[in-house]
Amino acid sequence: MAKVIITIDGPAASGKSTAAALLAEKLGATFLDTGAMYRAVTLAAMQENIDMTNQDKLLGVLDKNTIRLDTVENKMKVSINNIDVTEQIRSASVTANAHYIASCVKLRERLVQMQRQFAAGCEKIVTEGRDQGTAVFPNANIKFYLTATLSERARRRQAQMKAQSGCLTIEQIQEDIEERDQRDKSRATGPLLQSDDAMVVDTTALSIEQVVEKLCRCVKEKS
Repeated sequence: MAKVIITIDGPAASGKSTAAALLAEKLGATFLDTGAMYRAVTLAAMQENIDMTNQDKLLGVLDKNTIRLDTVENKMKVSINNIDVTEQIRSASVTANAHYIASCVKLRERLVQMQRQFAAGCEKIVTEGRDQGTAVFPNANIKFYLTATLSERARRRQAQMKAQSGCLTIEQIQEDIEERDQRDKSRATGPLLQSDDAMVVDTTALSIEQVVEKLCRCVKEKS
């Protein structure tokens, strides 16, 4: 296992993915975007027209496909069977279906194993997701939990979608995020929880630069 493990958990659009990538860059650490892993499995299942409610068939997706995550210039490159799908996994359709993968107990257990194996090959790692500091790396050196108001998270997601030619209203996006929050918090395995020993950072009124600066300061204080 990596000598230094820093986890960043939090709900959708709280800024954790961007913050984790930038923090890893500043610390000279490896960045692991676990959401990309779940999205890759989702895309692979969609490409095979798998019934998303059939857990046994979903589990078979990992056996039939080679999903690889590589860190390239501190960004996650994701491939399925040696085909780069880094951009494809961010599509709206993959986002809409990813919760089926996240809720599949047996598949989630396999992905947790893969995340730990990934960390085992790193000297220092910053990993982000929903359950990194609670279920995957409960003994992590430093844990963060990023949050923001629902309205701010919806605003951020809308800005992101506009950049990708999306056109949902802010009300629709807010409803989607609320539904996703509820699913993440209520699933049986690896639910979204705030670890008791995690430092909570409210990013609502902070720029991404300010968030990263705050995280860096905390890491230095604890190092």
